[in-house]
Amino acid sequence: MSKAGDLQRHLPELVKKIVESVRQTEKINHIERHDLPNREEVTLILRDLQSLVLPGFLRQRLFFANIEFFVGDMVDSLFVRMSEEIARALVHEDCSKCGLETRRDFHQEAEQITGEFFRRVPGIRALLEKDVQAAYDGDPAAKSFAEIVLCYPGFEAIIAYRLAHELLVLGVPLIPRIMCEFVHHRTGIDIHPGATIGESFFIDHGTGVVIGETTLIGNNVKIYQGVTLGALSFPKDESGQIIRGRKRHPTIEDDVTIYANATILGGETVIGRGSVVGGNVWITESVPPQTKVLIETPQQRFVTKVPNPEA
Repeated sequence: MSKAGDLQRHLPELVKKIVESVRQTEKINHIERHDLPNREEVTLILRDLQSLVLPGFLRQRLFFANIEFFVGDMVDSLFVRMSEEIARALVHEDCSKCGLETRRDFHQEAEQITGEFFRRVPGIRALLEKDVQAAYDGDPAAKSFAEIVLCYPGFEAIIAYRLAHELLVLGVPLIPRIMCEFVHHRTGIDIHPGATIGESFFIDHGTGVVIGETTLIGNNVKIYQGVTLGALSFPKDESGQIIRGRKRHPTIEDDVTIYANATILGGETVIGRGSVVGGNVWITESVPPQTKVLIETPQQRFVTKVPNPEA
């Protein structure tokens, strides 16, 4: 009998075993429950939001004569789609907390949140303009703003963060993480939407950057690839469970530059204003303002192979 035929013969038994495993592993099932946000739809929404906040860069050619139509059409479509996904996220959060659905009008709440989000879009755009200016001022390789918008992974990650952060501030669960993790997959830059980041933020190159949930970053901060702003440890309660909600990640004050592969850990760690953190350093204590933190230059040996005259 062929392998395909053998599989068909055993198919009922295999299906039965898989279904039984589904019944026994509730933490990785979502059966007979409310709808979750659709991850694919959320990523499409993110794409459209990027087009909305960067009109003309990522979509068709636009003119001031048709920009009002473009924005109106985008907002109208996004309002319906975002409200639906946000309502699903609110239902999930509510059921996770109390174990059953309440009488809350989740769709009305979602529409209110979505409306407030669009009222904040001009402020998001103002921040992004300062971010793109910071990238242009901070990188001599940048030839234009269009190059930064279309080519720089750091700026793409910042766009997603700015959008997702506002949704998180407005009380939207799940969806901000989906947005940021989608861009993390694309760029290698991991920014938690819960982080607080000031204006004129620039990530140069960017691959491997990690910015934790409770990180506070001031204005005019520049970081390079491989930088980690992480937690030093995870305190646990009497039952051994991780205590959530505490500040675990560092504070980076205004005008700080952090070079490649630096690791800065701890919720009480503060990098003072105007400081420079050199590459590959490991910091778990606060740094005073206007300080340079550097690793001493290691000694290097150059061994030149002497040719054998008899060879």
